[in-house]
Amino acid sequence: MPNERHLLRWLTGPGERRLRRTLRWATALAAIMALAMAVLMALSPARARAGEAAPTAADPALEARVMAIAEELRCVVCQNETLAASQADLARDLRAQIRLQLQQGQTRDEIMTFMVARYGAFVLYRPPLQASTLLLWVGPFLLLGVAATWLVRSARQRRLAQGGLTPDEVRRVQALLDEGGSR
Repeated sequence: MPNERHLLRWLTGPGERRLRRTLRWATALAAIMALAMAVLMALSPARARAGEAAPTAADPALEARVMAIAEELRCVVCQNETLAASQADLARDLRAQIRLQLQQGQTRDEIMTFMVARYGAFVLYRPPLQASTLLLWVGPFLLLGVAATWLVRSARQRRLAQGGLTPDEVRRVQALLDEGGSR
């Protein structure tokens, strides 16, 4: 093809030199940009520094009670973490709220009632079995049952579709083959 010959001639002639020169420039430019980014990141004052989280309460016993209650509550932002494990701003605020309520002398049950009243039963990491939370408890099993039923039915349909001929069909095919062979 003329286009392929032209392209091949261009790549093996002056085009190859231009291409190599462009690739060298692009590689050098990428290296300079990477080096500049590394320097900027190293000198950035807003670098994230990892470290051990200091207990937020001066009293370790109070902090242990806060974390025990926070383990039983769901972070409403993350939704898949306990309040104790979450680092979301709202989770920090809710832990501070728990700490404040404990310092005011409220019990674990009073704090849990406050949280449920404010955020609903969803805030409980292990919600109780009630009419309102029935779907949370039964839903996964229902989905599993529906998926298993669908899988069994589709396997049966596939097996029937791939199945061999019925005895009547075998006789008809044999008769047709016999007729064709005798001609």
